[in-house]
Amino acid sequence: MPVVRLVVGRTWVMNNEMDTKVLKNESVVCVYCASSQACDPAYHAAAFRLGELLAEGGCSIIYGGGAIGSMGALANGALSKHGRVVGVIPDFMVELEWEHPGITELRRVEDMRTRKHLMLSESHAVVALPGGTGTLEELFEAITLKKLGLYLHPIVLVNTRGFFNSLIQLLSSMITERFMGQQHGSMWQVVDEPEEVLPAISSAPDWPANAIKFAAQN
Repeated sequence: MPVVRLVVGRTWVMNNEMDTKVLKNESVVCVYCASSQACDPAYHAAAFRLGELLAEGGCSIIYGGGAIGSMGALANGALSKHGRVVGVIPDFMVELEWEHPGITELRRVEDMRTRKHLMLSESHAVVALPGGTGTLEELFEAITLKKLGLYLHPIVLVNTRGFFNSLIQLLSSMITERFMGQQHGSMWQVVDEPEEVLPAISSAPDWPANAIKFAAQN
């Protein structure tokens, strides 16, 4: 069966003979997700499946380093397929024993700000799963930096159970009310299922490095 992998140039490779080349150009996908264990199990299932698919697609994952909720499910899904999972976690969370003990690499940082910067700066794409205020903060920071031309890579929202519907409507209203321009609507892609994430990353429109020139235009 053909192997589908994602490489740094968002190029699809469709045959096993190219595996070695793909691994040398492995993409890193930053995934924002939650630690809640009380949410609907469908969210954890989607996170686990996304981890599987990213690992099967030759992508490393960089995420918040947690062991429970969607965080743990994401990591476990990738690890079940022998994927590379890097966690970035602030010291105070390690003191609370929130870190995942089985991931490939755990990086301890001083604070949340450093964590967010490291996760984003080392990634070639961002994927946001449903989550709480921390997830939304991370997502909006990525969108804001892309709007300013400081982050140029794809941003994908996985709309499990229609979770992001209200947010998508709000973002649309920002454009309608001219707080953002029409071109800013292409900064993110929305998918319903984890299986759609890699194709969405691959097909995302290029974002210009000079985006700051029209950041304030509407």
